[in-house]
Parts: sequence; C-alpha cells; structure tokens
Amino acid sequence: MQNIIGAMTALITPFKNGKVDTAKYEELIRRQIAQGIDVVVPVGTTGESATLSHDEHRECIEIAVATCKDTDVKVIAGAGSNATHEAIGIAQHAQKVGADGLLSVAPYYNKPSQEGLYQHYKAIASSVEIPFMIYNVPGRTGVDIEADTAIRLFDDVSNIYAIKEATGSLERAIELSSKRPDFCVVSGEDSIDYAMLANGGKGIISVTANLLPNYKSKLVHSVFNKDFDTAKKINDDLYAINKALFVESNPIPIKAAMYLAGLIDTLEYRLPLTPPSRETMSKLEDVLKGYEVIK
Repeated sequence: MQNIIGAMTALITPFKNGKVDTAKYEELIRRQIAQGIDVVVPVGTTGESATLSHDEHRECIEIAVATCKDTDVKVIAGAGSNATHEAIGIAQHAQKVGADGLLSVAPYYNKPSQEGLYQHYKAIASSVEIPFMIYNVPGRTGVDIEADTAIRLFDDVSNIYAIKEATGSLERAIELSSKRPDFCVVSGEDSIDYAMLANGGKGIISVTANLLPNYKSKLVHSVFNKDFDTAKKINDDLYAINKALFVESNPIPIKAAMYLAGLIDTLEYRLPLTPPSRETMSKLEDVLKGYEVIK
C-alpha cells in the first residue's frame, strides 16, 4: 500500500441555484492540478458534506476521480458520518469508483467513547482496501481522538496509515510521530502547516489551497526538499489570509474569498450556513490585495 502524502486541498463544493455546480467543480479541480497540488480531497468538512445528499456526495467523488484520471494527482475521498454504516457505504462506493484513499472525520454529535471511536474506524477501514486517513477535529465534532486511540488503530488496521490532525496542537502531532514514526501525521490547520511539516508531518490538507494552491504546493515541496527557509517564508506570507479565512465558520470565508477573486460565479451555501457578514467581506477584500490569485 502506497502512502498518499504531500500538498492536499480540502475542496469546496460550488453550488448554483441550489444544486452542485458540477461543471465549476471540475474546473476548480483542474486548476488544482495545474498549480501543483498532489492530492484533492472532495466532500470533507470544507465541501459542506454534512448538507449534501448521499447522491450528491457520491457524485462529487466521481467527478474528482474522473477529473484526476491520467494525471499524477490522487483523490482522497471524504467518507465520514456519525453513523458507522453510512460511512461504510460511502467508503465502499469511493473505492469502487476509483478513489485512491479515504478521509473519515470523527463521528460528530453523538460523542462516542474512545472505544466507540476505535470500533467505528476499525469497521469503516476494514470494509475497504485502499489507504485510510483518520480525521481529528474536536472543535467541530465535539470528540477528540486521543493519541493512544489513533495509535491503536494504526497498529491494528493495516490500511490506516495517517491522521489529519486539526487540534492545532503541535504537542499532539509530536506525540504521535515520536511513538509511531511511520504513522503519517497531516496538518489540518493552515496557520501551522510549516511547523507541522518541520516537525515530521507528511503533508497538509488545506482550506487556503482552494484559493492559493500554488503557494501551498510550493510550501510543502520546499520542506520535502529541505528548503526550510523558503517554506517558512511562504507560511509567514500566508498568515494574514489564513487568519481571515477562519473569522467565520469554514467554509463561509473561503467560498466568499473565491467569489471575490472570480474563481466561482455564485456565492451559495446550504443552510444552516449563511453568507458572510459585510464586515467579513470587507476584511477579505482588503486581505486579498496582498496576494496574486492565478486563475
């Protein structure tokens, strides 16, 4: 099994008249490919997966796979749910249609125990054969996948190879890497990508990369080439936009920034998400002046 690492983008899902804008979705993925991203991640948190129908979720995965076919770019499909059987169904469909790997967020709302988390992930990952990444984002799910639980899963389930750590804790990332050097830790917090990578992280799954994939791919590849000065400068240069993109709940600001930059034609969300405030739009307009967004 080949580990899937590098510069990865947590794709937004564009809507038009209330439906997924499939033509724009394909166009956005092609832009990611052209600007050096290694992996696209459809229908994660940033892709508003919680408000997509199952049919829409599967369609987004299929579009990503088809668009990346015959390129070097991999697809890690979002396959998360707070119902284990639903996550299994999504995971098996993603494998069937050709996804290279899977990303599964911790089950939200029901707040399982650590044993519940272990059994949840073991069941999903064991239902497929492709590489599997755990996704820990307690600020959104209400539950933390503790280091010992993640390590137990890595030890016990052969295709679990990585964890997307979005706790914002460098200590957690270092704990995982120090205990299991072969366990791929992936940054899920744009602002600390460089710090995570410099401490042994094997990649990033970035929100900001929807807007600036060329910056994010260069950051990661610079670290991999041991050009730490270049990588740190890019991370520092991105601080303002990284901060601005999280002034409201993700993906509200990133979609607004992409709309302002002319990357998407309509600014639509699914309720309960709503458009950003005027203050946020103004802030994004100001911050965007500091970056060159290549279409």
